Amino acid sequence: MTYLFIADLHLSPEHPRLVRGFFALLDAYKHKKTQLYILGDWFNAWIGDDYSSDWLTSIVNALQDFTSCGNQVYFQVGNRDFALGQKFLDQFNGVLLPDVYTLTIANQRYHLEHGDALCTDDVSYQRFKRIIRHPLVLGILKRTPLSFRQKLAQGFRKKSGSAKQNKNYSIMDVNETAVQNVLQQTDFLIHGHTHRPQIHHKTRIVLGDWREHDAMLLEILPNGQQNFFKWTYT
Repeated sequence: MTYLFIADLHLSPEHPRLVRGFFALLDAYKHKKTQLYILGDWFNAWIGDDYSSDWLTSIVNALQDFTSCGNQVYFQVGNRDFALGQKFLDQFNGVLLPDVYTLTIANQRYHLEHGDALCTDDVSYQRFKRIIRHPLVLGILKRTPLSFRQKLAQGFRKKSGSAKQNKNYSIMDVNETAVQNVLQQTDFLIHGHTHRPQIHHKTRIVLGDWREHDAMLLEILPNGQQNFFKWTYT
C-alpha cells in the first residue's frame, strides 16, 4: 500500500496541462495499491455536484479506472471547492473526509487538513469562511440555479484575487500558535493551501500547489518512510 498526498491542483478547463498532469499521476500510481488523499482545492472552483461538462466527465472516467484497480480516493474540501460533496465522489467510490482527519501509518499519527483554518491572522477570510460555509447558507446556495452559482463563483475568484494583492503575505500564511496546538496532539501535520511547499522541523509537511510543469507531493510507504518529491508532467 502506498499513501499519496496532494493538494491545490486548482483543476479547471482553462488549464488543461494541470488536468493532464493529474491524469499522468493516476496512471503512474494505479498499479501500486494507492490510497490517494486530496487535501483541498482539487478544483479551482466548485459550484455544485449537479454541474457537468465534458472536461469533468473525463476526470471522473480516469478516477473510475484508478479505483477499479483497487485504489482508493479520499478528499477534504478546500476554500475553492468547499461545496463538493459525497454525491460527486460516489461516481468513483471516493470518500469525503471531515475538515480535520487523523490517519495512522506505521504507528505514527498524521493530522490532515486543507490548511486555511491554520491561517488565523487572516481575520477577514476567516469571517467570510464562517458565513459562506454555514450549513444554512450552503444549503440555500445549493438550491439556486446553476447559472447563478457560476456567476457567484466568478465573483468570488475576482474578489479573492483582489484581496490577496492588498494583504501582507505573512497574514495569509499559517499562525505558529495554531500549528503548535495541532502538533501537540499528533506526530505529523500535513496540509496545503499556503502554496509554500516545505517540511518544517520534520513534523509539518506543506504540500505544493500544482504549476504548469510540476508540484511537490508526499508519498508515505507502509513502513512509515516519507518521500517528499517533485512530480513533473508535460
